Amino acid sequence: MNGNYAGNIERILVCCGPCCLANNSMEIVGGLEKKITERNLPIDVTPVVKATGCSGLCEKGPIVKFIPDQLCYYKVKPSDVDEIFEKTILENQAVERLMHLDPATGERVRTQAENSFYKKQMKIALRNTGEIDPLRVEDFIERGGYRSLRKALFEMTPDEVISEVERSGLRGRGGAGFPTGKKWRQCRQAENFPKYVICNGDEGDPGAFMDRSILEGDPHSVIEGMIIGAYAMEASQGFLYIRNEYALAVNTMLTAIRQARELGFLGGDIMGSGFGFDLQVVKGGGAFVCGESTALIASIEGNVGEPRAKYIRSVERGLWGQPTLLNNVETWANIPEIIGRGGDWFSTIGTEKSKGTKVFSLVGKVKNTGLVEVPMGITLKELIYEIGGGIAGDRIFKAVQTGGPSGGCIPESLLDLKVDFDSLESADSMMGSGGMIVMDERTCIVDTVRYYLNFLSEESCGKCVPCREGIRRMLEIIDGIVDGRGNEEDLALLLWLGGMIREAALCGLGKSAPNPVLSTVKYFRDEYMAHIADKRCPAGICKALTTFYISPDECTGCGLCRKTCGVDAIGGNLKETHTIDPERCTRCGNCIEVCRFHAVKVL
Repeated sequence: MNGNYAGNIERILVCCGPCCLANNSMEIVGGLEKKITERNLPIDVTPVVKATGCSGLCEKGPIVKFIPDQLCYYKVKPSDVDEIFEKTILENQAVERLMHLDPATGERVRTQAENSFYKKQMKIALRNTGEIDPLRVEDFIERGGYRSLRKALFEMTPDEVISEVERSGLRGRGGAGFPTGKKWRQCRQAENFPKYVICNGDEGDPGAFMDRSILEGDPHSVIEGMIIGAYAMEASQGFLYIRNEYALAVNTMLTAIRQARELGFLGGDIMGSGFGFDLQVVKGGGAFVCGESTALIASIEGNVGEPRAKYIRSVERGLWGQPTLLNNVETWANIPEIIGRGGDWFSTIGTEKSKGTKVFSLVGKVKNTGLVEVPMGITLKELIYEIGGGIAGDRIFKAVQTGGPSGGCIPESLLDLKVDFDSLESADSMMGSGGMIVMDERTCIVDTVRYYLNFLSEESCGKCVPCREGIRRMLEIIDGIVDGRGNEEDLALLLWLGGMIREAALCGLGKSAPNPVLSTVKYFRDEYMAHIADKRCPAGICKALTTFYISPDECTGCGLCRKTCGVDAIGGNLKETHTIDPERCTRCGNCIEVCRFHAVKVL
């Protein structure tokens, strides 16, 4: 043993979520393991270095955390391993340059508890994500894993399990927010057998990565939740429907299922209780509509992923015509904590009608992008400016889009809005599965709506006319507005089409598809009118309606804009006012993005 070792390190947690993996976090794991092995240090935990799931602050990854001291490093590179080993592991000293820099105080902070990104978070669904090696079931058990399953099997009846979920007030985290306990009770009361249990891991919203992070970072919490649900339903078979694009999530879950079988948590006689249940992974083909419950069920059956009318509920006739309990990943991950700590405990968190916490992927024009879990009822301002650190580049906030492509865009005037199911719906948006995209003044609302309508048009299954044709017609109108061919009557037609689709579309995805249009016409009508009446795009994004110029009062002649112009449309000598030739300019926007003095303007 090395006599120079001065630390008390038990574990070293290295974030190996997708973002950190892309930044060589596995090389950091390998480097630290090699150093510790070579020096034969007296660290007894095996493995000492753990490759964990997502730690949340994706903007600052890879992240390395030391237990029990909680010292945390950000943006770690493989080249930092030697310094970390010598200073932190051997000498018990912090490498200050790798610690988080608090923008408010300008000082470095040691722990995540001191980091503003984590301060207001409360982790229930993400309780183990970033804290354990997801490929080691021992880590999960060490943190209380499968204890709630034992409690359910040996201390509670199926009805008592459902009653605990009902008391919790948990609502489905997949988007609709249906009361989970009520769904469970309806499926329990269905008389037909066999019954099935399904986990919806088909996360298709652009910018969303909540469910995949749980599947990749804490798979056993989902498995435990599903077994408890199956016990309550007396179901013997379950399915995890996971997007095929989520290769890491699929492989992690397959490993976890194998481990659960080997330890007796899955199989014909779970923990000697006499109850049997098993799980199977089904890989989805990437269709957005398969996030809708009935389309997902059709896909598992081997049919085309198309929804059906909801007058027949899946809890009565779902998979292969049998009663089926379907919840999403985050919902299942909450179940073990509700059973273990009690429904009354869970119901004390959140708001009157939206209990517990919610996981969000906070992305877009915000300084701290990443994965967050917060109590229901937190305000948008707290999420964006305290947890998110404010707008990237200190630009002006314009809107935040919640609820995925079918959500709405919420303006600055509503930043004090509470984030819960009912408050977001009252603002013409929705909770959705938890995607949250922040926009600044360089975001064109009309162009953003065009992006979402294009996505929804391509992803429509085409089964019902209102969705298939209505979204396409709305997209044609928006295309005309962006290209300078819009007129004021277009807005009235958009509102009419949106109302019609909401009323007549077959499934929830179709009914919510007009939300981006309806919310933005309500809150950003002036921006639509600028495109229609003034034939200009205030954000400088729509090329047909944009002209850039350089303000002589603010230009310092630094030349940065000229260097980034790919078509030589900018002229001017160093330290002299520059100009833009509108005939040569391609309206790419590079100049306005790089100008540090805000001298480039939109005419």
